[in-house]
Amino acid sequence: MRIGVDIMGGDYAPAAPIEGAILALKSLGPKAGITLIGDETLIRSELQARGQNPEAFSIVHTDQVIGMEESPTKAVASKPRSSINVGLGMVKQKALDGFVSAGNTGAMLVASVMGLGKIEGVMRPTIGALIEIGEGRKALLCDVGANVDCKPEVLMQFGILARVFLESVHKIQNPRIGLMNVGEEEGKGPEAIKLAHQLMKGTDKFRFVGNVEGRDIYRGHADAYVCDGFTGKVVLKFGESMYELLKSRFPADDFIETFNFENYGGVPVLGVKGISIIGHGISTAKAVERMILSAALAAEGELVANIEAAFASFQSDN
Repeated sequence: MRIGVDIMGGDYAPAAPIEGAILALKSLGPKAGITLIGDETLIRSELQARGQNPEAFSIVHTDQVIGMEESPTKAVASKPRSSINVGLGMVKQKALDGFVSAGNTGAMLVASVMGLGKIEGVMRPTIGALIEIGEGRKALLCDVGANVDCKPEVLMQFGILARVFLESVHKIQNPRIGLMNVGEEEGKGPEAIKLAHQLMKGTDKFRFVGNVEGRDIYRGHADAYVCDGFTGKVVLKFGESMYELLKSRFPADDFIETFNFENYGGVPVLGVKGISIIGHGISTAKAVERMILSAALAAEGELVANIEAAFASFQSDN
């Protein structure tokens, strides 16, 4: 198992990615190899400052970095030696089983789609987020920002991608897929949502449980909640703000910590030909560790191959 880590990306780079990689190596043990991608001199200095032997990691030197405020498309095209491009290039070449970065989200998404390529049949790859819904259970919310406006057919495909992800990585068999809407009734919502409902209602590609509302997420009405990226990003950011508020008011309540995004790492970009995990820009060492562990689980669960098989079946039926 070989996972690459972008040491130059994120608000707390290089410290957080370095420390996260150290934690992940301890968690994964000798079965894993972690490759640190970035400025080699800086990487060795950071490791030695923490009493770590640089030889415990593979190091790939790069001399370009995509900044957090740069235009994603321009930066990906103009900086071929950036840590993001190099890491995803190694995934494409099968030199890595997965790559994680807390750097420029747009650049990671563009490089994942353009560099790795879309799986045949996938109209639009999606990014999702895991949400703790109590009693140790998690739910997937997708999309959370990659596609702010979606056609019905795209939302339908998100349901397939969500199903395969939950089955492959989290071992949830026949997960329940819900469609986010302003009400449970079939006739409610924008036209695109109503048309998506009809497509999902008649499919045998996943277990559709109908329309769901925002309040249903923490009630556990589904295992995955499908929506456009605009809606998903609003829900995600609201949840993060509630964690910060509750933690500040009730610091001794351990239950509140279950809502901390750092606990869950990231979800791979679903629909591309490789494992690529986009982390939060404010990812700490703990969050980076979880991202690396998530990438390893996705690779071990043969996520990409399973999505390819699901869409080959989907295309043959349509």
